Amino acid sequence: MAIPHPALARLAPAAGRLTLGLELPLDNDWDPARQRADREAGRPFGVPDLTGQTRLARLADRLGFAALWLRDVPLYDPVGFGDAGSVHETFTHLGHLAAVTDHVVLGTGAVVLPLREPLLVAKAAATVDVLSGGRMLLGLASGDRPVEYPLFGRDFQRRGAAFREGVETLRAAWRAGPLELPRAGLDADRQLDVLPKPVHPAGIPIAVAGGAQQTPEWIAEHADASLNYPRDLGALRLRTREWQRLVTGGAKPYLTPMVLHLREDPGAPPRPIRLGLSTGSRALVDHLGRMAGLGVSHVSFNLRPSERPVEEVLRELAEDVLPHFPRQDLP
Repeated sequence: MAIPHPALARLAPAAGRLTLGLELPLDNDWDPARQRADREAGRPFGVPDLTGQTRLARLADRLGFAALWLRDVPLYDPVGFGDAGSVHETFTHLGHLAAVTDHVVLGTGAVVLPLREPLLVAKAAATVDVLSGGRMLLGLASGDRPVEYPLFGRDFQRRGAAFREGVETLRAAWRAGPLELPRAGLDADRQLDVLPKPVHPAGIPIAVAGGAQQTPEWIAEHADASLNYPRDLGALRLRTREWQRLVTGGAKPYLTPMVLHLREDPGAPPRPIRLGLSTGSRALVDHLGRMAGLGVSHVSFNLRPSERPVEEVLRELAEDVLPHFPRQDLP
């Protein structure tokens, strides 16, 4: 996009700047003590407590986080994966968040496009975008759970081609004027269209999660951002350099999630954990600064392993970490 989309501008305000978001659910159900309590109460692993989600989402918006992210987990698979993600249906939940927040970007990390009807995804995403005043960012994935595909009548082996066709359909649905999809054999006289249209004339920014069964060159050309898995700083350096080369110097942002266990001692040294860090706030600021220097524009925290109440962690992050990585609120 020649002019940065407002939602992307909030997440990536300038080169070398990094913003911070949160991945829902805002719960600490991966904490070992919480897991023991859940087992004793007969609650299944991977199904979070959602009773405080609205209050915590509002708090995150007020505290200055730049984004709230939802995962798309169509089916809870307690045997194969054991994680129900954000539980609620993605676009329904996004509509609710649009109504209860004012500033945060609303992102999906990520919608499994080959399992969905692209025209309905286009309509749902545009609806959230309009209701939120242009705060929608659509993260898309090809899906990594083969068990789901037969239940939706989709071919797991063809998901790469379905992903490309789906992205083409989304872009077509968001363009001004009647829908134009040559392969669909539309009757031009019918003037069919998908409404509403997104707030921004360029549509809704698309972030491709992982590889999505595509080449890096295809992603660099057709996506507005890369949403990539967390890596140690050495591997991250190689990945961001490659992305910047493909998009001619970083014209499209690089976004990444991070599992975070924030220690009570601000001076606690960083220790790697699966897909993230266990650390005190001071070392976290240093680590995030290094990520920004490598070209990362936005980091979203998953707080589920935390041993501390989520609200306490949010407030400490807002006091000790967010001032170093402020969001940019736009009209």
